[in-house]
Amino acid sequence: MVQDSQVLAFPAADPADSLAYLTAKLGYYADAWDVAEDLRQAIDGIVVIDTRSAQQYAAGHIPGAISFPHRLMDEVSTRQLSRDKVYVTYCDGIGCNGSTKGAYKLARHGFRVKELIGGLDFWLRDGHPLAIGESSGSLLDWAAPQDCGCG
Repeated sequence: MVQDSQVLAFPAADPADSLAYLTAKLGYYADAWDVAEDLRQAIDGIVVIDTRSAQQYAAGHIPGAISFPHRLMDEVSTRQLSRDKVYVTYCDGIGCNGSTKGAYKLARHGFRVKELIGGLDFWLRDGHPLAIGESSGSLLDWAAPQDCGCG
């Protein structure tokens, strides 16, 4: 008896097509480990944006992130942002589209953006800390948890 493969039911893409697709995909998303490493090393080229409400931000956010609720993003409110940075947006997680709405609005106004895969949920699953309160906090003196093995 021959079993049909669920994986091979649709042929894999040509390697060149896969390369183009995956390169593009990495241009749209960042994961928690990579964001944490950049924040720990004070990489100047990124700004992490919490797109949730100010109340949710104060209750717990990624250290180093700024609060900029997606509902407040418009042409006027985004003028304060540098065009030289890449903005990494996040919200609660995969059940929330606040990061997508924030990234969309920023891109619409000419900013380079990426979304944090899994948002705050995946950040916590990876063992990263939260900052509490209105201060952005920092990861500069934070020792990274055991390597996730993805790097």
